[in-house]
Amino acid sequence: MKQYEAVIKVMQENGGYATLGSLNQNVFKVENCKWKTETPFASIRRIVQDERFFFKIRPGLWALKAYKGKLPPEILPVKNQPKAKEEECSHAYYQGLLVEIGNLKEYKTFVPNQDKNKLYLGRKLSEVVTVSEIYKFTYDEIVRTARTIDVMWFNDRNMPASLFEIEHSTDMYRSLLKFLELQDFYTNFRIVADEVRRKEFQTKVSADAFRSISKRVGFWCYDNVPELHSKTSEHISIESKLKL
Repeated sequence: MKQYEAVIKVMQENGGYATLGSLNQNVFKVENCKWKTETPFASIRRIVQDERFFFKIRPGLWALKAYKGKLPPEILPVKNQPKAKEEECSHAYYQGLLVEIGNLKEYKTFVPNQDKNKLYLGRKLSEVVTVSEIYKFTYDEIVRTARTIDVMWFNDRNMPASLFEIEHSTDMYRSLLKFLELQDFYTNFRIVADEVRRKEFQTKVSADAFRSISKRVGFWCYDNVPELHSKTSEHISIESKLKL
């Protein structure tokens, strides 16, 4: 079997689409396909750009051309889809990627109750996270704030390690206030948004009100998330091969 055929096979078994991260973890399991190259992950990235067979849906998400008319709307948005619906699908996509990254890094992952039924690549987010109820890691009023944060990673002591807020069009100020509430914890804070909002982020996080957390809050553009998802899966795949 040729390498591109192995990629096609994995996508077919997944409903006609896959993230690069998923391909990195599953393509090498296909029998009768040899990857005699020092850069197999680069080969996968090259293969999915072959327009004869594949097309790009979102950053990090690819699909088979043969399945273009068969993909569900949460995977491939239909034409004239309401803007609110498209934003919901996009938001759930980046939530799901962040959850999977956390799972790969062996954190415990959580999303707010109101998001648990949202679909990420054909699965409810509740099926992707590893924690169904937020840990009561501190005072109730702080936990109430924390449970509204888009994605939380908890360490092995059930304490918040990294917190993510995905900002498509909403005001970043509210997210920064949430982070401010959790400033006493040894936690990383991240705003995830379109690159065009980076300057807005820099302006708001530099305000005096957020001085105590300004150096702890990072900005990730949307493209950073699937890239980290892919790179993390590469790392895990190499570790598995080496039996580390």
